Amino acid sequence: MQEKLFNKGDVIFNKGETGDTFYRVIAGSVEIVDDGKQLVVLNEGQYFGEMAILEAYPRSATAIALEDGTRLEEISESDANNYFSEEPEKVLGFFCHLSDRLRALTNDYNAAVNALENISGKEGQPRDKGLFDKLGKALGGLFSRSPKNEISAETRKFIESADFTKGASLYVEEYAPGTVIFREGEPGRCMYAIHWGTVGIFTGYGTPQETKLTELTTNQFFGEMGMIQGEPRSATAVVLNDKATLEMIGPDDLAKLFQENPVKVEMILKHLSYRLRKLTQSYTDVCAKLAEKA
Repeated sequence: MQEKLFNKGDVIFNKGETGDTFYRVIAGSVEIVDDGKQLVVLNEGQYFGEMAILEAYPRSATAIALEDGTRLEEISESDANNYFSEEPEKVLGFFCHLSDRLRALTNDYNAAVNALENISGKEGQPRDKGLFDKLGKALGGLFSRSPKNEISAETRKFIESADFTKGASLYVEEYAPGTVIFREGEPGRCMYAIHWGTVGIFTGYGTPQETKLTELTTNQFFGEMGMIQGEPRSATAVVLNDKATLEMIGPDDLAKLFQENPVKVEMILKHLSYRLRKLTQSYTDVCAKLAEKA
């Protein structure tokens, strides 16, 4: 770990570079840009560049210091465990960072999907200029991104082959088939890791509008967004078929879990990164369709 100082306009890293470090802003601010378009501004306490560590993936954008005296903590891949071990509470901060990114991208994706549906329903009519203007900034940097913005093979292999049921676990319980783990609309308080069994994720569960969104099984996670944001659950989770063994993980448990079973925490972080990468690709696809409509 080392501290680095940058002045306004200094490039921290360029899009396309391979990297083995990520950063935390100590003072000042940093902008993330793609093809000259600003995607986001990062301030004190925020992280960036983590995809290079979590997925061994080239930098997807360029990072530039916005102020003189911008100070950054640079953490290498080899130092990451020590970095979080020395101050375990930073694990929660890093988790929150990834969750915030996922939440923001989900909102942008939903807005883009709704915009596409609205426009598709107005064939032959003038396009809604105000709608495009509203989405313009959010969509801007994505039109030019590579269509190969996929999950890396290394990350996919790690997620599919790792077994977090080994080693220390917290609050493990068995649930009978049909058990509702949480309901759509309830406040979120924790996330779950599936040690055994299958869980279905539904919207409108128990109503004529019931829709199964996905099925999750051993070594997969669910409920992480509600845990951090404390917002109402966006879907209902139900145990399917045979009984399921689930581990409940609350926000205050992450630091302890990292100390006792760091591989599991690494899996959780890679899981979030995997979701971000998939959602980014889906968002890019919708943006391309919006560009055609424009």
